[in-house]
Amino acid sequence: MSVLVAAALLLASVTVMLVTLNTARAAGALAIGSCGAFGEAYDFGSTDDASKSALDKCQGNTCRVVATVKRGCAAYAVDFANPCGAHGWGKGSRLGRSQNDALKSCYSAGGKECVIRTFFCDAKG
Repeated sequence: MSVLVAAALLLASVTVMLVTLNTARAAGALAIGSCGAFGEAYDFGSTDDASKSALDKCQGNTCRVVATVKRGCAAYAVDFANPCGAHGWGKGSRLGRSQNDALKSCYSAGGKECVIRTFFCDAKG
């Protein structure tokens, strides 16, 4: 086997391993609570692990997981004028869509000055 062929095979093997590692850790979760509290987790091996981490990061005992994603995005919006009031969240395959859905949900809940509080995208594979 020539050195060039061996190098090409090694490069191909490393590429396959990196892609596998990237897609294997492609789970995320968004937890929200009262008054703008949130926790996010991404690049986890499973949605269960991501959910536990998101809940651990969320401040308050009213926190709950509202979205889990696999190779996707999530966003959380609150009313800037009253963070204890209207809020909304969204998830999807693209960040822009997730943020738009979160803002729409916040305004639909009565928000007057909704802003994105947090967002994330997990590994896309």
